[in-house]
Amino acid sequence: MTDWTEKTVVVTGAAQGIGEAYARALGAAGAAVVVADLNAEAGGAVAADIEADGGRATFVRTDVADADSAAACVATAVETYGGLTGLVNNAAIYGEMQFDLLISVDWDYYRRFMAVNMDGALVMTRAAYRAMQRAGGGSIVNQSSTAAYLYSGFYGLAKVGVNGLTQQLAHEVGGMGIRVNAIAPGPTDTPATRTQAGDAAAELVKGLALKRMGQPADLVGACLFLLSDEAAWVTGQILAVDGGQTFRA
Repeated sequence: MTDWTEKTVVVTGAAQGIGEAYARALGAAGAAVVVADLNAEAGGAVAADIEADGGRATFVRTDVADADSAAACVATAVETYGGLTGLVNNAAIYGEMQFDLLISVDWDYYRRFMAVNMDGALVMTRAAYRAMQRAGGGSIVNQSSTAAYLYSGFYGLAKVGVNGLTQQLAHEVGGMGIRVNAIAPGPTDTPATRTQAGDAAAELVKGLALKRMGQPADLVGACLFLLSDEAAWVTGQILAVDGGQTFRA
């Protein structure tokens, strides 16, 4: 079984929603958690709560689209906890995402969106892989979405990119003992999803095999498994946790 007390994991976008659920679960399991987010107030509160419950956590203000910010986050993890064994690339522009088409979305907005939602996972991986290699290897979990398999404009395009990035990076860093996988959630009940979907969320549920919205807690098991030693021979995979939303033969 995994000894989580030997693990240090950076979770980006951990100030709220699914990222917060990942961070809290890792802290409860015994891992040292770096709560990485742009929202200092909410992120700091998550880290403080983990510590108040007996865990180990620290907050680092992080812009995943900025290489210097990513490097500073990883450096803090290593300096604070002695190394780095896990990275969860969860940060994304989502709750405040603009609705538009690929053929008409403002180009500057599109580039910033993709810099966070797709390139951010690569920026963080580039910052982290050497520290993970020095630690003897580790695991990276990227946050994808079933939007990659459905029409969803530039959001879906970013998640297609995350899936491809996951598969390509798995081969680039596998020889270093680093595994790279992704989780593709289906419709999940978070404040961001409620903002984006509104009343349409009820319609989404009708297309699921399990007739309810997912909860952040539904995704935690998959994340911990992929970060754990029990997944030692699992890499390059995109795991759908979606209530039966998608079919992939």
